[in-house]
Amino acid sequence: MQLPVIAPGKRFTLPRPIGSGDALLLAQMAQARVAEQRTLVVMTAEPADAQRLAEELPFFAPGLRVAIFPDWETLPYDTFSPHQDLISERLATLWRIHQREVDVVVLPATTALTRLAPPSFLAGTTFQFKQKAKLDEAALKSQLTLAGYSHVSQVVSPGEYAVRGGLIDLFPMGSNVPYR
Repeated sequence: MQLPVIAPGKRFTLPRPIGSGDALLLAQMAQARVAEQRTLVVMTAEPADAQRLAEELPFFAPGLRVAIFPDWETLPYDTFSPHQDLISERLATLWRIHQREVDVVVLPATTALTRLAPPSFLAGTTFQFKQKAKLDEAALKSQLTLAGYSHVSQVVSPGEYAVRGGLIDLFPMGSNVPYR
């Protein structure tokens, strides 16, 4: 089945296909966008649908780079913060989008309704390291604190750093492992 060309700002609806038919249609649409060097954003009604589509899309288009932009899993007025892993995953996805390493972004509608920090803020609090580059320890501590990292004695979760003598342990947001 071929999807019609959808004009920007116009709405198009189809009945929901059976089984993984929606993933097949979206994979075809995403491949057309890749040829145009554009990113496809897919909003779903439920977080479970977003997860399912993110898993099924590569089946129909193996070369497709798919990222899921996860929900906070908290309510707006909760007194606790979202889990560090969610924050890391969201930041990693934003970075991949910024670097144009994603062809399809899948997100629940509730996530799309949440405001994001402007790209200039994210760019201002992002930093990169290169091997064998000299670091100014005071400036690094200041930059890490400004970026929201916590100074701890031992690094165990994303968003933490520790300085012991000439060693710096850093667990970057969006990383699965800490670095020394």
